[in-house]
Amino acid sequence: MTIIAVNGPAPYEVTIDHDLDAAVADAAAATGAAKVMVIHQPTLVAPAEQLGRALVERGLEAVLVEVPDAEDGKTLDVAGQLWDRLGEETFGRRDVVIGLGGGAVTDLAGYVAAAWMRGIKVIQVPTTLLAMVDAAVGGKTGINTAAGKNLVGAFHEPAAVFIDLDRLATLPMEELIAGSAEIIKTGFIADPVILERYESDPVACLRADGHLPELIARSVAVKARVVGEDLKESGLREILNYGHTFGHAVELRENYRWRHGHAVAVGMMFIAHLSAARGLIDAELLTRHGHILRSIGLPTSYPAGHFEELYAAMTRDKKNRDGHIRFVALTGVGETTRLEGPGVPELEAAYAAIAEG
Repeated sequence: MTIIAVNGPAPYEVTIDHDLDAAVADAAAATGAAKVMVIHQPTLVAPAEQLGRALVERGLEAVLVEVPDAEDGKTLDVAGQLWDRLGEETFGRRDVVIGLGGGAVTDLAGYVAAAWMRGIKVIQVPTTLLAMVDAAVGGKTGINTAAGKNLVGAFHEPAAVFIDLDRLATLPMEELIAGSAEIIKTGFIADPVILERYESDPVACLRADGHLPELIARSVAVKARVVGEDLKESGLREILNYGHTFGHAVELRENYRWRHGHAVAVGMMFIAHLSAARGLIDAELLTRHGHILRSIGLPTSYPAGHFEELYAAMTRDKKNRDGHIRFVALTGVGETTRLEGPGVPELEAAYAAIAEG
């Protein structure tokens, strides 16, 4: 068992282990709740029912609610349906919401909990690699709108996070590959050992009986340290957005049909090219990006001919200030800076460097 403390304004722990249903139910009971809503995706009916039985065994009333899969669930309509259900079930301020699923579910569950009665407890139980190392930890919650991804949301720290390594065995390889982009990101911004693992044995980095459990713990530790110091992204936390400015633009253009990890991978290549052109990083570090990402099957390019649409999406990014696009950039492994207001020709050149076709 690995336990990582997140020492923010409302401290909590991330537990990484196997067979954690009992621990999740114990944590819910320890809050003093009478009722627990388990929000889950369609593919997780059986695990939700199993968790529900564990909750009932501890004297809690379990309300299981299925929501649409992936980003289709992160809408105002779905959030509204969940608030209506919380009202119908007379959930009070001491009751608890559990997000069981991928990053879309943990984002949604967190936002629903944050808004209900101005904030009730949420316990996150991520079931995808991406959710384990990114969405479930850190207290960012949100839903999507036509204007962009996660533009409506709240900072709402979970009461606890449980990463059950048994879930890794249920994930298709594409999910493991996509989720690895966020792990690699934390390697570039803070933990060079992560990069060394991918370079030494990329296959083992995708295996639950290989490096993957260690990589999850290392990545979560990076995020825990950052959000513990800067919950509301006033400074340090921005480094977690490495690769996300262009990546979010790709997701918007693709109507959220691209996997988040794939978009972040391409986003890291985009900012690496932009940074190299500025002289912030050398050719070796630029090449290292592509080598690591490609070694596990992540994309490093995006179709040509869409710059105007992508540029428009980047201008609406949450990190922008005074109309200037802001990027998190590297000056070396584990060394970050902020790149503000690059000119359109620079952005076009970086796009051309990753464009295919």
